[in-house]
Amino acid sequence: MQLIKTTLALSAAIALIGCAGMSSGGPQKDKTYHLTVLHTNDHHGRFWQNSDGEYGMAARKTLIDQIRKEVAASGGYSLLLDGGDVNTGVPESDLQDAVPDFKGMNMLGYDAMAVGNHEFDKPLSTLRMQRELVKFPMLAANIYQGGKRMFEPYKVFNFDGLRIGVMGLTTEDTKKMVTPDNVKDVEFRSVVAEARKVVPELRAKSDVVIAATHMGHYENGKHGTSAEGDVTMARAVNGIDLVVGGHTQNPACMKAENVLDRAYVPGAECRPDRQNGTWIVQAHEWGKYVGRADFEYRNGEFKLVKYALIPVNLMKSVKGADGKTSKVPYTVAIAEDKDMLAMLKPYQDFGQQKLMVEIGSTDGRLEGDRAIVRSKPASMAVLIGRASVERTNADFAVVNAGGVRDSLNAGKLTYKDVLKVQPFGNTTAVVDLSGKEVMDYLNAIAKMTAGSGAFPQFAGINLVIANGQVESASIKGAPIAMGKTYRMVLNNFIAAGGDGYPKLTAHPSYVDTGYVDADVLRAYITAHSPLKAADFEPGSAVVRR
Repeated sequence: MQLIKTTLALSAAIALIGCAGMSSGGPQKDKTYHLTVLHTNDHHGRFWQNSDGEYGMAARKTLIDQIRKEVAASGGYSLLLDGGDVNTGVPESDLQDAVPDFKGMNMLGYDAMAVGNHEFDKPLSTLRMQRELVKFPMLAANIYQGGKRMFEPYKVFNFDGLRIGVMGLTTEDTKKMVTPDNVKDVEFRSVVAEARKVVPELRAKSDVVIAATHMGHYENGKHGTSAEGDVTMARAVNGIDLVVGGHTQNPACMKAENVLDRAYVPGAECRPDRQNGTWIVQAHEWGKYVGRADFEYRNGEFKLVKYALIPVNLMKSVKGADGKTSKVPYTVAIAEDKDMLAMLKPYQDFGQQKLMVEIGSTDGRLEGDRAIVRSKPASMAVLIGRASVERTNADFAVVNAGGVRDSLNAGKLTYKDVLKVQPFGNTTAVVDLSGKEVMDYLNAIAKMTAGSGAFPQFAGINLVIANGQVESASIKGAPIAMGKTYRMVLNNFIAAGGDGYPKLTAHPSYVDTGYVDADVLRAYITAHSPLKAADFEPGSAVVRR
């Protein structure tokens, strides 16, 4: 009987704690509420720290636990949000369908996340598994399936009467950024139109409205050929207090009004963007930072008190008195949480066992850095293109920059290194085109905006492009002849219209070889090692002016 009484008393206490001050009548008059919004985005499989000891979910947990404790001790409330793209990027995670990442997010206590485009990289059955795994809502007001929303559009949190409404929005570009078969029955509707419908509904239920988005922060709203991002939406839709964003993977720190601070240094002051009364924040990528926004709410006024991007063990190189260079943290080192490490370690060990097989070597760096490969010819893309050409006996290759996710550094190469470069599991496809068809295709993709994943890379072809038009094109030293037939190799993603490329899957000569791109690259590296990095330098093969 005593056990029953104790259990009932404990249950009642827990219920009281869970509902403490959960007034449904709105915020108390003349009370100052303190709300801290913590945020991350574009995790991309980085559940484990890198070789320099940077980021990782174990250190992130230590940091977030400390902040939550501090906020609670001062009588405040905290909310942890994510801007989407948990999936795709690190082989240990990719091989395990991001299970360690989502389990880690559960342990971190996320309150909600936006759905990112990379949540659709694998079949919907994988996404369903992930949704069942998480203990928090995945939000997206503008994703529909069968005429109905596929995800919850929003969730309202109540802190002692202060109602915080969080809605989710996902870039409309998702349809062209993932394998079409994965989203053939899914609609990605206009984020602006959907937000205009949802915000008034959410305003009626909330005192503060936050949009957790995966749309991108574009300086002064200049999104080029990409879909509308956070700035455009904030300007077009009234009533949003804060946007917690993702997708463009940059710190949304402003140098001046509408001018992004592109030289932001970890640990420095970060001034978030402000558009139409809406604060816009983004915490770079991979859990490199935890964003912290401290707000006050009093009698209808929601005010930002302080904002910071907190580095998670990010390192800088320093030269000692002996002339040797070493790496030290930009800010105070953060210890790793032991419970998180214990949960994640079996996943890390399994991945390492599968991936650390040596496959070859290179004598220099093959450049695939995002900032470079999306803006100018890059050696990593040339290597990928040549590997595809050799495997399929094609004349030339087209590689979308978004399909190149990393560089290869000098030294021994493993299968893990290859999967970092090509994590999507796309297959290699070929199509035989007349010279005229080749020129039409090249002119279509020459218009792709620099800085986007659609930016085209090439191998086996020489081009001069001016103002988005091909001035000259030659293969094997000879100009393309209109009546001649050429074999082009590309991946099945862009062949199906991904990244906005012309769709080729209905062409009579189209063949999906079934060769997985990473396996094609792996075989080429093994056959040609040691690679000479200089052999893959783009040089003047593709000239833009």
